[in-house]
Amino acid sequence: MKTQNVSRTVLAAGAGAVLAATALLYVPELVGQGPPAPPGPAERATIAAHAGAQAALPDLAALITDREKWLKAHPDDDASWAALGAAYTERGTRIGDVRDYPRAEKALKRSLAERPAARGNVDAQLGLGALAGARGDWRSAKEWGERVRKAEPGRWPAYPVLIDAYNGLGDYEAAGKATEKLEELHAGAVVRARASLTYRNRGWREDADAAALDAVALAETDAEKAASLARLGDLAWERGEAAEALARYGAALRLVRDHGPSLAGRARALAGLDRPDEALRDWRAALARLPLPEYVLEAGELYEAMGLDGDARALYERLRTGTWVRAEVALGLLDADHGTPAAAVTRLRGEWARGHRSVAVADALGWALYRAGEPKEALEYAKRATDEGLRSALFAYHRGEIERALEQHGPARRHLAEALRINPRFSPLLAPKAAEAVAALGEPSDELPRELRPEKASGTAEKVSGAAEKASGAAEKASGAEKASEADAGGDGVPGEPRVPSGTP
Repeated sequence: MKTQNVSRTVLAAGAGAVLAATALLYVPELVGQGPPAPPGPAERATIAAHAGAQAALPDLAALITDREKWLKAHPDDDASWAALGAAYTERGTRIGDVRDYPRAEKALKRSLAERPAARGNVDAQLGLGALAGARGDWRSAKEWGERVRKAEPGRWPAYPVLIDAYNGLGDYEAAGKATEKLEELHAGAVVRARASLTYRNRGWREDADAAALDAVALAETDAEKAASLARLGDLAWERGEAAEALARYGAALRLVRDHGPSLAGRARALAGLDRPDEALRDWRAALARLPLPEYVLEAGELYEAMGLDGDARALYERLRTGTWVRAEVALGLLDADHGTPAAAVTRLRGEWARGHRSVAVADALGWALYRAGEPKEALEYAKRATDEGLRSALFAYHRGEIERALEQHGPARRHLAEALRINPRFSPLLAPKAAEAVAALGEPSDELPRELRPEKASGTAEKVSGAAEKASGAAEKASGAEKASEADAGGDGVPGEPRVPSGTP
């Protein structure tokens, strides 16, 4: 493919799978020169992105190469700088390579230098919002997204940026409203995927599954269909349906054989189905393909549950020493459970102070406080995590253990049992501990609380009766005293006044 065939690539409207924010529009230059040739890899990437779909990774790489070559000869092309920055961000997110993020930032800032925001460079602003979200800087992502929405309220790619930012900040009401606006402005797989996420966060499981199924049906590329199937797998796993999750991840991997989220999901489901050797195989493949911090932690805990402590420690050390983005929750849980809980508290308090108040951060901070010996304070965060709407076995387990430490046995029993009802295999390390805790708490006692026991009630009635008798006696005494006083006054006189003899004029 000739480079000039996509020389007018611009970041105009669309969304990537994880970024859900930016798109690349291809406008052919060679019009009227015979039948158009089939699109090449870079053109396919721009067409997919303009539709709001994921491009195949080889096509995305071809687009990056094409724009880099073009910009060497045309360094003042602000639109191509914006397109290149968006492509770097999407590639970095989809392969877990943070080295692409500084490249994206440089390209997007160069786009703004060539054409400032004041002159209408919305594309670069959208790209910076998506980049901030990819880095987990939710406040900046919100600021960029709201700038674009203010400048162009009908620009639908601003809303996926805002939805992610609001979710990261824990503002689920605003995320819901942004989702509703997105549905008014656009249709397609990216919109249904965002709706599925919103429904999931509200605890509307059937709606979330239906929206994710819509996303699969509407997907326009194999990469996008695989991402939608992986979301369906995640939803099934969260409901405790490991076999259903396994089937959905398998369907995704038949479309994109090295799809990182599906490899990780299949590993999780295989572990839940007591197939640990196969699970470890898939965890190794997932970490080679998409080394996200939460995947490293999960794989390490499976190794630990299998008694492979050396392998577990190696993964924990990899997580501690690696260069990551959006890793604060994973690192906090790592320190809470496998390191120094006080360090986890410090880390997660810092995240909370930044305004990152999602249910995931609330849960992790509560758990870290509990592990650091502060269960009373921990409970406030655990309640925030579990009361928002999302049904999470892990969150319920954490809250139950905190309540058990506070000797709130009834609520503890309820939440620990809930964790096992939601997903009895939610963690290879923690699910067995949840079952042990429920057994230790035992069945609820048939004995009534002290204040409701019959003997307590009887004693209370006797006290009331005795008080009534005393009050009655006091009344009788008062009545006798009054009669005596009246007798002293002649029976019909005014008490305290001298008696007047009968017949006195």
